[in-house]
Amino acid sequence: MADEPALVWAKERRSPRRQAPGVEQIVRTAIAIADADGLPAVSMRRVAADLGSGTASLYRYVASRDELLDLMIDEVKGAEQTEITGDWRADLAGVAHQVRRTLLRHPWLSGELPGRPALGTNSLRRHEAALTAAAGLTADITSAAAVVDTVLAYVFGTVAQELAELQAQRRSGLTKEQWQASVGPYIRDIIASGRYPQFTRRVVEGAEWGAERTFEFGLNCVLDGVAARVG
Repeated sequence: MADEPALVWAKERRSPRRQAPGVEQIVRTAIAIADADGLPAVSMRRVAADLGSGTASLYRYVASRDELLDLMIDEVKGAEQTEITGDWRADLAGVAHQVRRTLLRHPWLSGELPGRPALGTNSLRRHEAALTAAAGLTADITSAAAVVDTVLAYVFGTVAQELAELQAQRRSGLTKEQWQASVGPYIRDIIASGRYPQFTRRVVEGAEWGAERTFEFGLNCVLDGVAARVG
């Protein structure tokens, strides 16, 4: 049976030829493109053009776009830093906030992380830290992994809502406040109809929490829940 191809994280990185871009430069250029124009804009041809290099020369260091994406994910994960203190709740909250910051900084990442796990050095280091944090709540590694997955699922879902709002603002050209003002007459008609009393209470009586407070509230609910279930 033919040997299976080496995983991108396990490959030895080739030193670039003189004045040729190396793997690190290729990956960082691809991240900059994804941050500015979205992940669909990232191609080997586009990266080569931004580097002022030939496309063929990139393939000497990165075999495919899929490999490039794996390396991009691991690179941005390297910026995450969370100190593990032994206080499981504070440590898991720190992990959650750090992942949220990374996803908001790199919106293209939110569609990639919930899939197959990244196995690069930085990704493994971050996952190890999260499991270590959860181990402060339970010594059972299966339960600890489930706790981490539950916390991250909350982060992914909440950030998806935040990014959807930002996308709506870009698409419409209206801020959240401007959009609310534009639908004001329609909302007043809904309230006047009397058919939606709880929605009316939400509009008339409810406070408007910012994204940070909303995230913190939901995160505390999740941590309370895993403590009650596992602890």
